[in-house]
Amino acid sequence: MRLRHLAFMAALFGASLASVLGATAKPNIVYILADDLGFAELGCNGADKYKTPNIDALANGGVRFTHFYTAPLCGPSRSLILTGRYAFRTGAVSQDACKSLVRSGDKAEQMIPTVLKKAGYATALIGKWGQLSPSGSPAEWGFEHDFHFKGSGMYWNDKAVKTMTEDGKVRGDPDSYVIDGKAIPVKDGEYIPDLMHKDATAWLEAHKDGPFFLYYSMSHVHGEILPTPDSLPAPAGEDAATRLARHYTDNISYMDKLVGKLMVELDRLKLRDNTLIVFMGDNGTAKAHAPVATIGGKRLEGEKGSMKEGGGLVPFFATWPGVSPVGKVNPNVADASDLLPTFAEVAGAPLPAGRVIDGRSLVSQFKGDTKSPRTWAYCQLSNNYYVREAGWKLDQSGALYDMKDAPFKEVPVAADTKDEAAIAARQRLAAALTGLDPASGVKDEVGDGSGRSANKAEKKKKTRQAKEAK
Repeated sequence: MRLRHLAFMAALFGASLASVLGATAKPNIVYILADDLGFAELGCNGADKYKTPNIDALANGGVRFTHFYTAPLCGPSRSLILTGRYAFRTGAVSQDACKSLVRSGDKAEQMIPTVLKKAGYATALIGKWGQLSPSGSPAEWGFEHDFHFKGSGMYWNDKAVKTMTEDGKVRGDPDSYVIDGKAIPVKDGEYIPDLMHKDATAWLEAHKDGPFFLYYSMSHVHGEILPTPDSLPAPAGEDAATRLARHYTDNISYMDKLVGKLMVELDRLKLRDNTLIVFMGDNGTAKAHAPVATIGGKRLEGEKGSMKEGGGLVPFFATWPGVSPVGKVNPNVADASDLLPTFAEVAGAPLPAGRVIDGRSLVSQFKGDTKSPRTWAYCQLSNNYYVREAGWKLDQSGALYDMKDAPFKEVPVAADTKDEAAIAARQRLAAALTGLDPASGVKDEVGDGSGRSANKAEKKKKTRQAKEAK
């Protein structure tokens, strides 16, 4: 009844429903993070191979960014997203290092849910948490409700996985998931993404009076790539490579289906008009699938784990009914540190005190502003990093790249170039790196340089060597 009354008042005075609601209720926030979904795997970004009608409809109903960057691997990306701070400050320079985020004392990091709770928001994490789990449970970081699992790409239980993989091996721990500290076994025939969706809709129902923050951290499309409930039986004689490609397409389609189902639930609960929805990929396309993730027949340069464009450039858009313009494409550079200050501004919450917050709020751009508070984005993995502006990129070695043909090509610029535009770009980006000074921050002294989880024996050796050096 109240919503219908507000809708009537909005129509009477020529205002949007969201603007009327905004005067009386804080906006809800739904943040959807897809796993290993690269820029070229959404139809709205021009994907050749994949169809994502539900996600495309969301993107086309708001503001879609074409130059949004994050760390090229799961753990460092999620640490950056949740803290709003670059890795050389938090120490989250690699998968292993993410497990040691400081969570107590004066140097403790603060994550988005802790910030939003101060503004009266209910908070929930549903989905992937494994890369951060040794640093504490979701509850320790401010989530009042959580549904999470160990590892990545969890879909079916062990019994089912063994029948679906070529080698019969089980990766991760898909036999159970955790709800608010209680481990629950995955039954035969249960599909974990469907369980996540069911939990998300139940939580939304319980908190429909808001305001709330839902961090929906999806399983799709991280490997192990397995059949979905909608996958057809394998045709006779289908080879392993063809089957993998077919199942990967099925996984993208099922992810899109789940996003569509979530929107249906928000509509059913009459929440869409006062809810900011942000969708993002956590890093680029995995190496096995990057060659066929093309736009206009061209693949992106680089993939998950690389410092090339295909590693850190990710799909990103925001839809906010009555607030964001419809069908807006934003070419400004931005990065994942911007999420914490963005959500804090939406909620009317103060930023964490006593620490550098690297992000800049995107709220004005969500509302259609063409101006940005930043002119460059920053990307880091292990001891490699770069700053990226619209047409140029400068990395930790001082190498400059002409990015006019990105994301398909990045061209090294000679150190002795006489091109005035390149010289000016080098000066601007060098000044940005000098201001950040990542070289004096936390370094990856234990990992193998890739940012991935290091071999245990090698890690122990490097730890010992680092201690001896100190």
